[in-house]
Amino acid sequence: MTDAPPRNLLFVSAYSGLGGGESVQLNLMGALDRHRWRPHLVCPRDGGLPDVARALGVTAHLLPYRGATAWFVPAIWTRFPVARRLAALVRAQDIHAIHSDYHSLPFAAAAARAAGVPVIWNAMGWWFPARPWQRRFFRTQVTQIIAITQAVRDRWLAASGSFLAAERIPVLVPGVDPGHFHPGVDGSPVRARLGIGPDVPLVGMIARFQRVKGHDVFQAMARRVAAQMPGARFVVAGENVFGVSKDEAYKRAILDAAQSDPILRERLTYLGFWDDARQVVAASDVIVCPSRFESLGMVHLESMAMSRPVVSMDNGGPAETVVDGETGFLVPPDAPDALAGCVVALLRDPALRARLGAAGRARVLTHYTAAGYAAQFSRLVESLV
Repeated sequence: MTDAPPRNLLFVSAYSGLGGGESVQLNLMGALDRHRWRPHLVCPRDGGLPDVARALGVTAHLLPYRGATAWFVPAIWTRFPVARRLAALVRAQDIHAIHSDYHSLPFAAAAARAAGVPVIWNAMGWWFPARPWQRRFFRTQVTQIIAITQAVRDRWLAASGSFLAAERIPVLVPGVDPGHFHPGVDGSPVRARLGIGPDVPLVGMIARFQRVKGHDVFQAMARRVAAQMPGARFVVAGENVFGVSKDEAYKRAILDAAQSDPILRERLTYLGFWDDARQVVAASDVIVCPSRFESLGMVHLESMAMSRPVVSMDNGGPAETVVDGETGFLVPPDAPDALAGCVVALLRDPALRARLGAAGRARVLTHYTAAGYAAQFSRLVESLV
């Protein structure tokens, strides 16, 4: 008796760049049991996401389309030609289930219905609520909705008028590969780029340029920390990976502010896109995540997996993954004074950093591994197919 062949699972993303949501998908695709699943990916164009997916052994398909807006009318958008092309691909590749992001959902749902397979929407943000004319679509044409955190599920339902029961939307918190994100990563290339030795206190941040990420809060925090610890340095990695014009304007304002401030000009370095973000975490003594809101915050999990204490905002996903005082510290949003206080306490106490860092890795190993997330996701998909 031979084992059944693996089933084909299609991930559909309207993005081709690399952000937090794309990291979630890549971690999941990479951790799926290849004896049970053969992952495929559809993107509208080539880029970082399909490139990394191919390196993971995922079959990538390029299917040009423009993602749906938050105001999409299901009766119209599900009839777009891309839905028929996607359905043809589903049949040709013998796809058994579709995993979709929000901006691809009308097309993915129509293709799934035409091909007779389930479609799963992974809700990664709450800011696109179900409008009154979309609620029937979410109730009847999306086979399963899952959410990456309780914060995402509860805020999406509240913003959508709570037209679905919360228990119909299970929460599956993504994870990371602790074998890839581990304490032994060498951060010396980053310190060499900054021209500092291993003993210089370094505070790091990793985020794409977007106002919600709080680069301005990080700068305000850095000025306060520098006033108490003049020898401390600060480093930020990240770019405007999706090329959004308002994010580019925000980026220019942030970089100009750093250059015009004599304290920041000497102590804060913006690396831009850094190919191996693990090196930034490894080089840093403390990782700060000053976002005004995070649905999840992959950097939090990655940093904890690498035994680095995290200082973050007590809002959204981080409030669920970071244990205040145990794996890091949580402060209110837009509170640079509170951030600075926690950072200074950590920089001045190596034993505290080590204790919180070890507890963070232990928490990831217990709750937030990519393998555990993939196992949960696999069980859910198998129940649908």
